[in-house]
Amino acid sequence: MKIEVFELERIQSLYENVVEYNLTESGLHPFTLKELLSEEEINSLLDVRLGYGQTNGAPDLRDAISKLYIGAGRDNILVTNGSAEANFINIWSNLESGDELVLMLPNYMQIWGLARSMGVNVKPFHLKEELNWAPDMDELRSLITSDTKMISLCNPNNPTGATLSPDNMEEIVSMAKKADAWIYCDEIYRGAELDGKEIPSFYGMYNKVIVDGGLSKAYGLPGLRMGWMAGPADMIEKAWSYNDYLTISTGILSQAITSKILQPEMRGRILKRNRGMLKENIKAVMEWVEKHRDNFSMIPPKAGGMAFIRYNMDINSRELADRLRTEKSVFIMDGDCFGMDHYFRLGFGAEKGYLLAGLNRIDEFLKEIV
Repeated sequence: MKIEVFELERIQSLYENVVEYNLTESGLHPFTLKELLSEEEINSLLDVRLGYGQTNGAPDLRDAISKLYIGAGRDNILVTNGSAEANFINIWSNLESGDELVLMLPNYMQIWGLARSMGVNVKPFHLKEELNWAPDMDELRSLITSDTKMISLCNPNNPTGATLSPDNMEEIVSMAKKADAWIYCDEIYRGAELDGKEIPSFYGMYNKVIVDGGLSKAYGLPGLRMGWMAGPADMIEKAWSYNDYLTISTGILSQAITSKILQPEMRGRILKRNRGMLKENIKAVMEWVEKHRDNFSMIPPKAGGMAFIRYNMDINSRELADRLRTEKSVFIMDGDCFGMDHYFRLGFGAEKGYLLAGLNRIDEFLKEIV
């Protein structure tokens, strides 16, 4: 097995900590522990014994996660090291060389690279800008065959911030049922809807649905490295057995903290703060794009802390990002990482002052080259 370079993650890892303004993040400005927990709650963590704990996730944690999904119980949940590990375990445990995977693009490209490296036949279907980043359902229908083993989605979508309509969700489920294929949906941005209305999960819409979630994006807590899979109990049991060969378990302190975070009152407070930041910041981004309307255009995102912006300048997106980074110390994610030149992903989940300062650096650059 020869792994493809995961360009997006590799580029971010190289440069996100060496620039003054990192506008590549798709999540929210992270919390500190003091902002989340009371002094009493923090002190209670000092008594947590630092062993492995329950390797598939503490029962109370899996109970808390299961309440996010209608009809789920603790046996439908596997706790993972971030949603990236959930993605890995899903592909590793459910697909083999020669299997057929129909995959939404653009997307976070982990599943694309991993599945191709395993010899899976990956057939992309596309969100279309002319459809406001909705899928071309005729294209999707034409790709699904009796050999399709899985349909993989990202909803809300990274990098566009688009969300699937209820009708499209129902239609995708109908297609999957007809082919007896799994649906796997990356739902890591669920909870970061800009209108404040949480979109429905695919979980429970069909007996062959697996979804992932986690704290890295909508919650603004990537440092806890907490994610999960939700699906049929027998599939979750199988996935747990694969995880025995991988990382075995998540951190015991992160599990204890997450159990508190997912209690309804605290979860609501966290998401309210984060959605407020997103609503304020997206207005600034939209005004900025409008100011540069001769060069930029954007369909406003519906969820998540990222905007996918088209530009019409005669410069490759990787070169654009490299020059901004080296000449202005501001970092954006080039469209080449998503297979889409002449776009870039701009993260707007940071504190507003930081975001505006980064946009000003881009303004300086544009004055020099346009």
